[in-house]
Amino acid sequence: MNRLWKLCLGTALAGAAMISTSAAAYPERPIKLVVPFPSGGGTDIVARKLAQELTAELKQTVIVENRSGASGNIGAASVARSAADGYTVMMTAAPFAIAPALFKDLGFHPVKDFTAITQIATVPLLVVTRPQSPLNTMADLVAAARQQGADVTYATFGVGSPPHLVGEKIQQLAGVKMRQIPYKGGQAALSEILSGDITVGILDVVSMAPLVKAGRLKALAITGPVRSPELPDIPALSQQGLSFDAVGWYGLFGPAGMPLAAVQTLNTAVNKVLARPDMRKLIVDSGSIPISPATSPEQWQARFDNDVRVWGQIARDSGATVN
Repeated sequence: MNRLWKLCLGTALAGAAMISTSAAAYPERPIKLVVPFPSGGGTDIVARKLAQELTAELKQTVIVENRSGASGNIGAASVARSAADGYTVMMTAAPFAIAPALFKDLGFHPVKDFTAITQIATVPLLVVTRPQSPLNTMADLVAAARQQGADVTYATFGVGSPPHLVGEKIQQLAGVKMRQIPYKGGQAALSEILSGDITVGILDVVSMAPLVKAGRLKALAITGPVRSPELPDIPALSQQGLSFDAVGWYGLFGPAGMPLAAVQTLNTAVNKVLARPDMRKLIVDSGSIPISPATSPEQWQARFDNDVRVWGQIARDSGATVN
């Protein structure tokens, strides 16, 4: 009996040692970083720099794979179906949190089918108009909307996009009505904003900030709770009486059920990379705001869950659907 007990104990200890060694060895092979958007965009640029830095930090190659389509849902679905072993992860943006409120048949749920690893940056939007516009503040825009109603128009990236939902929330908070004009991108809207055919645009900082700095556009506000380090003179919406703090972001996710050791290893490595001056400069230069202080997996999961609720409610209130 004593001999049997010793044999069982030895087997258990050996198993525990194998588990411990396996967990400690992560990562043992290359990691695939899925970007569910086309190459060359803001998410892709930051992801490629992050992959390069993580390759050195983790001593394993991190390979970026672009799997675009359906507003990021094709790439996200592929990650949801991947093995939850830490070797397939995804860097995505705020539309991921909005998707359940817009698409009837996603085939996945952002909260139930994914593991939140860490937040990388916040990605604000700019409310912009032509330089000659009489509008100089959000109060001016609200006053114009009260007088002119749907004649006040705002350009966005399309129905259900973060710019569209920010416009819906501004209308809700201010008690006014404006008319959305969807475009396929910021550049497509630019000529009509500059001509005065569109009152304002709610567009990405990445492409609009250089035009604001050059005096080709006038910025009325930036979304999110704080000003951007790239545009410190532009007040936030919340600083102009519109208490809406939700903002776009970049974040890292894996499939549901990822091993805790892998989640923690990636969280620690990414946050270490994000603290480096060259990485922070890239993020700021792209019009985004690096996360500081670092975000734990638990904190990012809580923030993300809240974003799914907040953005989803705005989408439902607006009646927006995609399919």
